[in-house]
Amino acid sequence: MTRSAVVRAFAFTSLAVLLLVIGAALRPLLAPVNPPVADPVLNATEIGFIQDMAAHHQQAVQIVQRLDPDVDPGIAALARQIRDAQSVEIGTFLGWLRLAEAPPTNRQPMSWMFADTTAAHKHSPSSRPADSPTGLMPGMATMTELDGLASARGHDAEVLFLQLMYRHHLGGVEMARAADALLTHGPVKQAARDIMATQSQEAGLMAAALSQNGP
Repeated sequence: MTRSAVVRAFAFTSLAVLLLVIGAALRPLLAPVNPPVADPVLNATEIGFIQDMAAHHQQAVQIVQRLDPDVDPGIAALARQIRDAQSVEIGTFLGWLRLAEAPPTNRQPMSWMFADTTAAHKHSPSSRPADSPTGLMPGMATMTELDGLASARGHDAEVLFLQLMYRHHLGGVEMARAADALLTHGPVKQAARDIMATQSQEAGLMAAALSQNGP
């Protein structure tokens, strides 16, 4: 083999090695990149709970709106407190649902609560009114009851408001207790615990007011 042939063979070999090295270096850059799968913002139980609790709170606001404005100042102040606190929580819940790209309403209310049969057994909705439609959330008032409150005045309005809101709060506490039992951690679990604490305290105030006002 001539010297020039040796030089050409060496050059070809060097070029081949260089291309292999370049190819190995570029392979990570040219390979398709699979982005990591992010964990969901909220799981199904969290979404169902806050959808239902937002709707539950919205009815509490409606109950306050139907209260005669000329009732006892103490009861009126309690009603405003409930309205303001639950309006803020509604905004928070709807914000969480937007972040999770979830709808604001639940097509199957309470389905999250009974997905776990053990939790369902522990937290059956005993505070549901007897004439409520099937599937109504615990403590929710019927349209007949809401209309009755809207037309009530004075002492009758105070008593009916306290009765409806007391039952409503017990239902909210029941829902929050079920969510707390199903969730292990996170802001939704903390929200459920806050609801349990706040609404239990307010329910106590309403029970005391009912005992003073009487039927």
